[in-house]
Amino acid sequence: MTDNQKTFAHDDASVVVVVGSGAGGGTLANELAQQGIDVVVLEAGALHTTADFLADEWASFAQLAWLDTRTTSGSWRIANDFPNLPAWIVKAVGGTTVHWAGASLRFQPHEFAALSTYGKVAGANLLDWPLTYNELAPYYDRAERRMGVTRTNDNKGLPGNNNFKVMYNGAKMLGYSCNTGHMAINSAPRAGRAACQQRGFCFQGCKTGAKWSTLYTELPEGIATGHLELRPESHVARIEHDERGRVTAVVYFNAEGNEQRQRARLVAVAGNSLETPRLLLNSASDLFPEGLANGSGQVGRNYMRHMTGSVYATFEEPVHMYRGTTMAGIISDEAHHDPERGFVGGYEMETLSLGLPFMAAFLDPGAWGPRFTGALDQYENMAGMWLVGEDLPQESNRVTLSPDVTDRYGLPVANVHYDDHPNDIVMREHGYRQGAELYRSVGARDIYEVPPYPSTHNLGTCRMSERPEEGVCNSYGQTHEVPNLFISDGSQFTTSGAENPTLTIVSLAIRQAEHIGQLMRQKAI
Repeated sequence: MTDNQKTFAHDDASVVVVVGSGAGGGTLANELAQQGIDVVVLEAGALHTTADFLADEWASFAQLAWLDTRTTSGSWRIANDFPNLPAWIVKAVGGTTVHWAGASLRFQPHEFAALSTYGKVAGANLLDWPLTYNELAPYYDRAERRMGVTRTNDNKGLPGNNNFKVMYNGAKMLGYSCNTGHMAINSAPRAGRAACQQRGFCFQGCKTGAKWSTLYTELPEGIATGHLELRPESHVARIEHDERGRVTAVVYFNAEGNEQRQRARLVAVAGNSLETPRLLLNSASDLFPEGLANGSGQVGRNYMRHMTGSVYATFEEPVHMYRGTTMAGIISDEAHHDPERGFVGGYEMETLSLGLPFMAAFLDPGAWGPRFTGALDQYENMAGMWLVGEDLPQESNRVTLSPDVTDRYGLPVANVHYDDHPNDIVMREHGYRQGAELYRSVGARDIYEVPPYPSTHNLGTCRMSERPEEGVCNSYGQTHEVPNLFISDGSQFTTSGAENPTLTIVSLAIRQAEHIGQLMRQKAI
């Protein structure tokens, strides 16, 4: 993919530098390139192809996951179970769009106005987005068309596997509605890519290319314009600025470990909600002593990871939940706001299967004994779902720089501090009860309430806000303090909503690219 691309000089100060190549960065880079804007994409990970992907959970994890050391603190269980792996994200071209399951859900209108809808909640740092659903809706439309989301734009739904059929029948018993969801996975050949082959290895990279990923959609399209250069294995260390506080260059280490400096007209950071604030904090200077664009003190704060948990159940007959699309099955009946349930916001119930190795790791970390081994013995007879719900922002949930641990380049690593909000705990217990009841209604033998594991849904940490003192960037992801510095990933989310975030990240990137193009044509940046 990178063999015939145009390259740009390191001292070319006219280029836009995009840090990260996932849902936000990859989409933004292509959208800018389509406008004729020159873009350099710096990606910390290596370039893989669909032929490289491994249908083996542990081997794939070693190939794709971000395994650089991080540290954790707080009362969340992850700090004990997976202290060096607070998030399950990808370090490779395409970012976590290589690993994601494809669920593409729109935020609900009320979720853009969480403070107005829920009122003040003790311990939560709620804020309305400086953006409404109606303002983002046209970009949701564009994202759904671009990604080929099922059940939109005449794209038919995916077929239901056995895991879905168990959920569907249980949903009927509880009065819920259930279908195979809005998925950015081809249900029929589309855009030069195959239809889903139901292999069951969505998390390990889609070998057929049926699942949308910037790896083989946005980035090749951008490169083909002659306006996009992709530089894999480029680990960004810091962003530099001039005496006016305008960013001027990005310093990174290449594959050989040599320091490079790429000059820039504009920088967009899309390194996921852990690495994006880490980069800004590591870019502290005399002008920005607390970190770049951090005059508000909000960089790294309000970290959200969604309320999660899983429910698995075993049955008398085999289910083979691991066959077929991993997450093509959804119940949204609990995703509304109804404080009568004892919590604000809502949650989705989505089919989920893990392979036997990951099931052993995640079912009940550290557990052993007859119940644990009994669950693994019944693996073929197991069905499962994932609970994903709105996680309330808390200022104390934050990404900071570790005072003790540095990476191979001598840079402080990210420390991820998190405590569950009481709202999350009540919501999770509600989800466990409903999931268990659903499975019992169709004859479940054993029920397993599985604790949260490292999440791909990392949000907040550089949030949008109307007032500069309450966040880091405006509704276009443009930082309040540095006009030519943009946040282009889930870091900019003001609140988390109940929905999987990728569709919203892509929609925001399309909108951001349009805005940046206008600003550049006006010579405003």
